[in-house]
Amino acid sequence: MSAPSLTKTAADAPRRPAPPHPAGHEHRDRILRGLRRNLTAHAFLIGAVLCFAVFSWYPMIREFFLAFQKTEAGGTHWVGLDNLRTVANDPAFWQAWRNTLLFTVLALIIGFAVPFAVAIVINEFRHGQGYLRLLVYLPVMLPPVASVLLFKYLYDPGYGLLNEILRFLHLPEQQWLQDPDLAMPSVVIAATWMNMGGATLIYLAALQGIPGELYEAAELDGAGLFRKIWHVTIPQTRLVLSLMLLMQIIATMQVFIEPFLLTGGAGPEGSTTTVVYLIYQYAFNFNNYGAAAALGLLLLVLLAGFSAAYARLSRTRDE
Repeated sequence: MSAPSLTKTAADAPRRPAPPHPAGHEHRDRILRGLRRNLTAHAFLIGAVLCFAVFSWYPMIREFFLAFQKTEAGGTHWVGLDNLRTVANDPAFWQAWRNTLLFTVLALIIGFAVPFAVAIVINEFRHGQGYLRLLVYLPVMLPPVASVLLFKYLYDPGYGLLNEILRFLHLPEQQWLQDPDLAMPSVVIAATWMNMGGATLIYLAALQGIPGELYEAAELDGAGLFRKIWHVTIPQTRLVLSLMLLMQIIATMQVFIEPFLLTGGAGPEGSTTTVVYLIYQYAFNFNNYGAAAALGLLLLVLLAGFSAAYARLSRTRDE
């Protein structure tokens, strides 16, 4: 038997407390990094929310209250539905709605079909699509005033390019912006040229997402160009087309810039007076902000109701 050792072994030595596990520090650092990252994201989000609150939401809320108020001699008091009665009894009220609906219908016939057709044509090119996209989107990048000056030159009854072409073809000249029957179609054509670039690029992106096998199968079945568009292109882009239809109706119902710059707003015999231009007149020409807010509220309710009906029909169709 061996004698007991007089020196302490490693097992007999007092144990020191283990150092803290680094996992706790890593967890805390991860939380701090997440907080800093979220604070940065929330800072950007707060900035966007403040911009919307100041420039979009507050004016909408203010308009709602202003529609039932009247400001006189520096004071504001409630008048109930008097502002709505004022705008409804205005002879220009129904004319403005008729002109706005006419502009919307013409814009859908011309401005909805033309960008889609242009997108189909560009999609058929195998080379130079980048230059064509730039060429189509160029009018959107131009200032509206420059575009309007261009169309004023085209529509000029004396030296305008359109009448020059008519004279060359021995056809009667036209008073494009001075004729009550031609003023609104002329405005629609100008508005379509000025705003079609964005819609064309959206349609082109949707077209390029269609599988080529579908067109090949249609060709094998003997489908021509128009049958391929009707049976392949339109069904495959149905969601984009329906969304753009809704956005275009909302945008055209609020038309203001084109008739205001081309025909001075009202146009010959009031033929281009729109609802938004009538709102502008009430607010800045007649200083009747309550009536302007009331008319704006009517337009808001109409567009909101149309959007809700569209959403309901889309949901029912998808189900």
